[in-house]
Amino acid sequence: MTTLAATTNESLAQISNVLIYSAMAVYTLAFFAYIAEWTFGSRSKVARTAAALTAGEGAEKKAASAPAVTVKKAGGTAVLERPEVVVRSSGASRAEVPDGPGAHGGDEQGDLYGRIAVSLTVLGFLLSFGGVLTRALSVQRAPWGNMYEFNITFTTVAVGVYLALLAFRRNVRWMGLPLITAVLLDLGVAVTWLYTESDQLVPALHSYWLYIHVSTAILCGAVFYVAAVSTVLYLFRDSYENKLATGGKPGRFATSVMERLPAATSLDKFAYRINAAVFPLWTFTIIAGAIWAGDAWGRYWGWDPKETWSFITWIAYACYLHARATAGWKGRKAAYLALIAFGCWLFNYYGVNIFVSGSKHSYAGVDG
Repeated sequence: MTTLAATTNESLAQISNVLIYSAMAVYTLAFFAYIAEWTFGSRSKVARTAAALTAGEGAEKKAASAPAVTVKKAGGTAVLERPEVVVRSSGASRAEVPDGPGAHGGDEQGDLYGRIAVSLTVLGFLLSFGGVLTRALSVQRAPWGNMYEFNITFTTVAVGVYLALLAFRRNVRWMGLPLITAVLLDLGVAVTWLYTESDQLVPALHSYWLYIHVSTAILCGAVFYVAAVSTVLYLFRDSYENKLATGGKPGRFATSVMERLPAATSLDKFAYRINAAVFPLWTFTIIAGAIWAGDAWGRYWGWDPKETWSFITWIAYACYLHARATAGWKGRKAAYLALIAFGCWLFNYYGVNIFVSGSKHSYAGVDG
């Protein structure tokens, strides 16, 4: 134990802790900025979807109120029938429903709050990245040898994925508020219940596969999370659009929020494409883990709880992707399946390490 303590740079470990707490403080400011973006953004462009879904109804009323065409003839006045007017049905197809203008509602004030929120998110990401890096330097190894290190790295990667999407896509700022909310909760759990002193690895983790297997698992989880957020928002937006299409009148708050999101179809496609893109990497993660198990324990697969739930997660996402390509399993049914798959990933992430005993992965640093 003395040798382990001698190889740990306590100063860098403390700097890492300070940077993580600083990142949490900045993320908290970003959280309030995102709320301000949603709250104070203009509502002048709200109800675009309502207009799209009820355009046909308005046209029909206009046609019904149009006066009959009359012509005068020598023997009197002849009344002709009202000319036929072709209008779009009040239930517009989902392809015709426009995307919302974004969280800020399309105005300068909301956009200002949004830009402040994104700037704070970038600063929080840099601080968090610094915390992960100094944690690694304090022990000269990969910074994911226990649940605490896994958490701080996972949240950093999740924010990085969001910022990368923001750099390549214009309309993903709607994801900022749920993302930062989850990141703050995750970091709160990490520093409160999962914190582990900076220390050296157990012998089983001394392998280059630690860099390959665990890093890909973290990246997959971050991307799966982004897709899950989009899936949840899709379910809310889909219900909103269905209510409008059937003549319902959502409340003012629901309208204000839902109208600033992309259309349900856009959210659904976004989630599917992300899940489909990362699924091969998750497959590689499981294969890499099996190879590492062969090197560390002399067997490639032993149905360890972590291995089992990794495979269950793979099966769940495979079923989801297959369902998307099968008639009758699109939309809400597939979305529920995607959330079940993400739930399996979450249980593999938290549940196996915290609640399941007898796992060879008990080196995660969580007692119980």
